[in-house]
Amino acid sequence: MLEENVKSRLILILGILAVIFFISTVSSCGNAYRNKMEQVRETLQRKALEEKLNLLSQEKAGQEESLASLQKQLDEERANHETTQKALVQEQLVNQSLKEELSKVTKLKEALEEDLKEALIQGKGSLSTSTKPRQ
Repeated sequence: MLEENVKSRLILILGILAVIFFISTVSSCGNAYRNKMEQVRETLQRKALEEKLNLLSQEKAGQEESLASLQKQLDEERANHETTQKALVQEQLVNQSLKEELSKVTKLKEALEEDLKEALIQGKGSLSTSTKPRQ
């Protein structure tokens, strides 16, 4: 009887140990599954972030090319603007010179007209004295 009592206790202890080991195995498998899912989630997240980074890098390269092109256009426009400004200054100088010439010519014309009027007046005066009948 004692032997049976010991046997039954031993069976009970072994059963309890088997249940404990079973529960710890199930718990360990659950933890392993959660860890595996976390690892898969992190991998997917990392891939998504890498794709996003690649996309942003490509977009950045495109923007840099666009910026370089716009900078080149701006430099060309500045050069054209400077050339146009120089031409405008030259045209303004030519205009000023022409205005001065026109002013000189106008003064000369007025002086000539005045001289012509005086010559006509003197010519009429000498003609009138020479065309008067003599008495």
